[in-house]
Amino acid sequence: MKNSEFMKAFANKRIGVMLPLGFASGLPLALTSGTLQMRLSGEDIAISTIGIFSLVGLPYTVKFLWAPFMDRFVPPWLGRRRGWIILTQVLLLLGIVILAITNPRDPLGIWILGIFALAVASTSASQDVAFDAYRADVLHSCERGFGAGVSVTAYRMAMLTSGAIAVILGDHLGYRTSYLIMASLMLIGLAGTLISPEPSEAPPIPHTLTEAYGGPMREFLGRSSAVWLLVLIILYKIGDAFAGTLTGVFLDQGVGFSHTEIGAVNKGMGLGAVILGGLVGGALMFRLGMFWSLMLFGCLQAVSNLSFMVLAWAGKSYPLMVTAVAFENISGGMGTAAFVAFLMSLCDHRYTATQYALLSALAAIGRVFVGPPSGYLVEAVGWVPFFFLTFLVAVPGLWLLWRLRRHIEGEAQAA
Repeated sequence: MKNSEFMKAFANKRIGVMLPLGFASGLPLALTSGTLQMRLSGEDIAISTIGIFSLVGLPYTVKFLWAPFMDRFVPPWLGRRRGWIILTQVLLLLGIVILAITNPRDPLGIWILGIFALAVASTSASQDVAFDAYRADVLHSCERGFGAGVSVTAYRMAMLTSGAIAVILGDHLGYRTSYLIMASLMLIGLAGTLISPEPSEAPPIPHTLTEAYGGPMREFLGRSSAVWLLVLIILYKIGDAFAGTLTGVFLDQGVGFSHTEIGAVNKGMGLGAVILGGLVGGALMFRLGMFWSLMLFGCLQAVSNLSFMVLAWAGKSYPLMVTAVAFENISGGMGTAAFVAFLMSLCDHRYTATQYALLSALAAIGRVFVGPPSGYLVEAVGWVPFFFLTFLVAVPGLWLLWRLRRHIEGEAQAA
């Protein structure tokens, strides 16, 4: 790509709106999970009841069930994708306000809070479906890497806002005020939706709901190497996820850092490193292209696990911890930007909402299932072998990526 085209891609409106839309997408998550748990704990709600509230997050894992409905039907305002986005944003604003004013100490209030927390989570998952589809439809193929990096950055900033900042505000101003402030921040997303452009080419719409449900799988499985692409989606980030499941425990129990040190470096600096990695990775994709970005960033993700192996072998060392955390988060952010762009490139624009929801759910399988065995593995072999094994776990995905090189390059060019 020429330098002029490179700079235009950075400055165009399609990428610019990824900031407010990504922020609005990430804002509700903590308000129905970690922040809500802190609020309930502060109100002396029984731990058993707080545990039940963890089920509120279920809609995020099954959002693909209603994604075909959002592919098939077009709201009578702002187009196929933006129409759904703004509808969910309005409902989220109202739902968060209801969460704010509901008293969880009241016997009826705790039920109302639970019902609306589930409603907010469901609406937030629906906003994610619409936004993911819009991002894949509106960004040109050469813009997807940086667009993904920008949207992921905004999403993480929103999670920090509705997580750590909302809890701090709740501690000082009360959670009613904190939640009302969070609700007002949804106006950022509403404004972003109103000024966001429509895709340059309007993709065709499924003719029936039956086609909307059955068409995405038939279309994808009809491609050559479809099954291997699905395996790659599961394997690409699995080594990164495997190592990340116990990072905090390792820094605490494995090498003996204080919780303040872990919070400052692993959470604080780590977030900054992830954001930097996402933006740098997205920018590098302009030069490297889809396949080489996935390969380079995937190799960096795998090697970054070895930095924790070195830390485990050397023992408590603040410089090594900072280096390992920075390396792991920067490479993880780069890999995420490339991976999101890759998933977008695999979507047929007729079924973007459904296919992206299904593919992203498939990608989460590895993250879900590596958690339980990781603790047993550490107990069996120790930290140094554990982190070496997480490096080895990443190798099959990289091998498969290389085997699918021509197919991936073809998908990227056709998208």
